[in-house]
Amino acid sequence: MTQMLPSAAVLGARAFAALAGLNRFSDEPGKLTRLYLSPAHKQAAEWVKGAMEVAGLTASIDAAGSVQGRREGTVPGAPAVLIGSHIDTVKDAGRFDGNLGVVAGILAAQALRDAGISLPFPLEVVAFGDEENVRFPTHLSTSEALAGHYDPTWLDARDAEGVKLSDALVAFGGNPAGIPALARKPGSIRAYLELHIEQGPVLEAENEPVGIVTTINAQSRARVRVSGEAGHAGTVPMALRKDALTAAAEMALALEEIASGHELAVGTVGVFRPHPGATNVVPGAVEFTIDYRAPRNETLAAMEAAIRARFGEIAARRGVGLDIAPYARAAAVPMDAGLQDAFATGISRTGSNLAARRLPSGAGHDAMTVAAIAPAAMLFVRNEKGISHSPLENMTEADAGIAIRVLLETILALAEAAK
Repeated sequence: MTQMLPSAAVLGARAFAALAGLNRFSDEPGKLTRLYLSPAHKQAAEWVKGAMEVAGLTASIDAAGSVQGRREGTVPGAPAVLIGSHIDTVKDAGRFDGNLGVVAGILAAQALRDAGISLPFPLEVVAFGDEENVRFPTHLSTSEALAGHYDPTWLDARDAEGVKLSDALVAFGGNPAGIPALARKPGSIRAYLELHIEQGPVLEAENEPVGIVTTINAQSRARVRVSGEAGHAGTVPMALRKDALTAAAEMALALEEIASGHELAVGTVGVFRPHPGATNVVPGAVEFTIDYRAPRNETLAAMEAAIRARFGEIAARRGVGLDIAPYARAAAVPMDAGLQDAFATGISRTGSNLAARRLPSGAGHDAMTVAAIAPAAMLFVRNEKGISHSPLENMTEADAGIAIRVLLETILALAEAAK
């Protein structure tokens, strides 16, 4: 006999209890730090595997260190609906980034099993291990493995202590030689759904517990070096100075102006290092980073052209040298329109007072990798003050429950459409 699905309140309570269990595993006492292939990651992976098995999934830790669970559907050979997120963290992280999405997938699978609901497709949950890319210089390597785009040169990458990724993977219990076999066959995934905290303040400002992601923004990063002339702070006249810092500061303000001139675009100077960095010396050089993002590739290209033009004009006017060295770029990744609508259906079934708010993601996620091989969509959950990658990261149990109930209703809507 089919039972009722749990209420949002019950799902929220279960989610917070599960998160308390998962987040016990940390590489740093008193903080949540769980880096890819670390001892804490291994412990967390084993915990997730056990939780998946309790929820009725057949689970294993794969060759790259992700945890994968699966419950078969009623239609043999049908493509799977995959729910995923990550369990690695930044250093001194928040409790919900990535972890919430993994717990949500497990609880959704458990609720469907307990209610006796069979699906016409397999249901899978995956906990990726290398989304934050903090320990090694990789890029979403574990979801890239699933997508069949794993870069084998990553295996030779080393962390700050000189440990090679391939050695760390073997010590973890993984298998570098087995990574190519993780690639999913074309057509084997019907849908990829990822539930994630927003990491921004939009939903809180609009008093909405959840929102549907329209696209994952295009982004570009570069290192900038401004070369001037060092001199004595007390003896070089202002008119004769080639101050690298004031030139770089003007460039930072120019980036702010350029980003503000494009809808939904952002620009950030996150690192700013003057040399020699002495109180009584006019800075002879400054190195800084720029990070700029926008929902459209065309907007990002226009921003890049404007940055080069404005920075070049500032450098020429101030008589300083300029070098801009790009080091990372990612195109915008639109989320699947049909799955966005499926999330909207899930939201409408969860509560009449909920709006199917749609918004872009300024941060990168595993969904952008999986979207290369399957329809993908994301559901954002309200996050207090938009704070993330910080122990101050916070959300409510009520919002977690609403989001997981939306996820459940979305899965059921996909099941109805598949029959």
